[in-house]
Amino acid sequence: MIFPLVDTVKQLRYMIAHVEDATLKTEYPELESQLAVLNSKHDFINSDYEFLLKFLYVYGRKSEATFNRFRNEIERFYLWSWHFTKSSVFNLKREDIEAYVDFMVKPEKTWSTNSVQWRFKDKNGVKCINEKWRPFIEKDNGVSQQTLAAMFTALNVFYKFAQLEEKSAFNYVPVVKKNSPYLVVQSQINMPDTLSDLQWEYVFGVTKDKCEIEPKFERNLFTLACLKGLYLRISELSDRPQWSPVMSHFWQDSDNYWFLRVMGKGNKLRDVTLSEEFLEYLKRYRIHRGFEALPRADDPSPILHKLRGQGGMNVRQIRRIVQESFDLAIEKLEKDGFEDESEQLKAATSHWLRHTGATHDAKHRPLKHLSEDLGHSKIATTDQIYIQTNVSDRAKSGSKRTL
Repeated sequence: MIFPLVDTVKQLRYMIAHVEDATLKTEYPELESQLAVLNSKHDFINSDYEFLLKFLYVYGRKSEATFNRFRNEIERFYLWSWHFTKSSVFNLKREDIEAYVDFMVKPEKTWSTNSVQWRFKDKNGVKCINEKWRPFIEKDNGVSQQTLAAMFTALNVFYKFAQLEEKSAFNYVPVVKKNSPYLVVQSQINMPDTLSDLQWEYVFGVTKDKCEIEPKFERNLFTLACLKGLYLRISELSDRPQWSPVMSHFWQDSDNYWFLRVMGKGNKLRDVTLSEEFLEYLKRYRIHRGFEALPRADDPSPILHKLRGQGGMNVRQIRRIVQESFDLAIEKLEKDGFEDESEQLKAATSHWLRHTGATHDAKHRPLKHLSEDLGHSKIATTDQIYIQTNVSDRAKSGSKRTL
């Protein structure tokens, strides 16, 4: 039986405690039973499992996104190792890692599902294995370069950590990656995914129109303004264990300029500048919620509120309301005869809004200012993604060639 090994980041500490106290069966009885069966056949299972939880606690506690990424990659690697090599992940050789990469590219059908599933379901206070869950999601166009890169990164970090903890003597991942026949070396011009001017006009416009009919869409409208106008990642607007975005994070300096303090990747704080136009939407949203037009330094209200319940919103909830606005725009574009734009918008994600805002503003903002608002540690990163100075210069000099 293929079963999940790790629940959510919120449950991670409880799972670690249960393993240490040998009481995993009190909350995860089915998981404990499956692990016990495997360990009766292979005595390395419990040791491997404890190290998996330890690794995820060390590397995944900074953010939910980081936890999910490492959990997904290492969990299925563990399952493959246990099922196919009947060996501990710390006894695998180079050829085993190569075999796993082959499996990643073309997993067995029984290891895949066509929809995202919860790993565990709550039944009367007990966490039960969701039998529909599988380690892989079926994709018509096969495994992407991004997926392969993420897999190699996770495995490399995992084995480096295992070496530091003196759990493993070897890390074969770099040599396997270097010689992998599946990885394509990127050397072409790579522009970020963005919405076209027309697509953004429709996404923002239809949401704004919807506010007149259903006022609850004011939250959608403000979310779009934050993601595009402030170049925010969804995680920077969401509630996390170590950071809750609240209205007091908007602040004004002595020159009357406004900023928003956010926690970005690596738990790094930065202050993002607010445009005059964005301030108008901030006022509009706050008035909709029954607040004063601008926040005070002691305002504890969540920046994005739940329609039901207390506190802020998580990543999944924010992503859902962005998709709601995308879907409205897709329908309207198609109705108005813009079939190509409508079809292209179906591929968009919420992160495209950050790219859209930054790409648009790169034309008229100083590179250093844009880089600091984006939260890039190096200006070169901003230039590489949004300006591409070298590409522009190369195209300019190349245009003067003669035949």
